[in-house]
Amino acid sequence: MMEQSMAATEAGKNGLDAPGESAELGEFLGIGVGPGTGGLIPVAAVAALREADLILVPRARGAAESVARTSLAALELPAERFREIEFLMDPDRSVLREHYAQLAAQVIAELRAGRRVAYLTIGDTLTYSTYGYLLAALRDMEPALRHLTFPGITSFAATAAALSWPLGEGRERILILPCPDEMEALRADILSHDIVVLMKIGRRLPQVLTLLGELQLLAHCAFGHRVGLPGEQLYPDLLNTPPADAAGYLATMLIRREARESRHR
Repeated sequence: MMEQSMAATEAGKNGLDAPGESAELGEFLGIGVGPGTGGLIPVAAVAALREADLILVPRARGAAESVARTSLAALELPAERFREIEFLMDPDRSVLREHYAQLAAQVIAELRAGRRVAYLTIGDTLTYSTYGYLLAALRDMEPALRHLTFPGITSFAATAAALSWPLGEGRERILILPCPDEMEALRADILSHDIVVLMKIGRRLPQVLTLLGELQLLAHCAFGHRVGLPGEQLYPDLLNTPPADAAGYLATMLIRREARESRHR
């Protein structure tokens, strides 16, 4: 949580009207950056960032730095425009609702002061992203909300690119899902789709690898951990050297049910 009103602080820094004063409603921007590798951001989003009065940068609780902020290092944006906010993921839905309601209230104060506020998120803005939660809360609080969402690069697109692993060819069907707790559910998903993109694996990685071994698919699967970040691990297949258990976090697995067809022959 931010310790004080962002509106009051930024007003003092930038000489803008205080939130209580009359101003045209500002604009809210959702911008996907990374994942990991610096510079992976649409040109249009860069232009929007340069015009933003305030850039909100999520940082995971307990993390030493914000991955989103690191992804923008090459842009050399003024440091005073950035404001870190705590990134909270809690299984308790009531805790999450309260978290995003409080964050939305602070953003609304900035917007009502006429400021242009950008919110950074890792990967694509609307693919398993916290931006979606915040945008929903803002819409509830401010029906006249002016907002613009820029698409970003998903973690699975970055992983596929790093491994030169085609995501879907011809009429192949692709399923994108967070890793289920029950491996039988995952088995059914794999057997009913040509390609499965598995996200949010975490501690389930050993069970997933066991299942893929049972299905004899390890040679057809690829895996990326911390793609574009320090400590990156890339596996073009999982047959001989499976990733360590701890690699299940910040990871994406690409599962192909059958060997890739050689279309060039």
